[in-house]
Amino acid sequence: MNSARKLLKDDRGDVPGWVLITLMTAGLVAAIWALAGPALADVFETAISSVTGG
Repeated sequence: MNSARKLLKDDRGDVPGWVLITLMTAGLVAAIWALAGPALADVFETAISSVTGG
């Protein structure tokens, strides 16, 4: 019973796992931004020009 209580009390978590998930997420965001950034900027500029009439 002590080992189960010790496991429940241990709240350090999986730090290397969280670091890896964070780095992979940042890498995915950067890659998607690099690929879709120019297209999104074009869509934004088109929308703004259609609203302002320019």
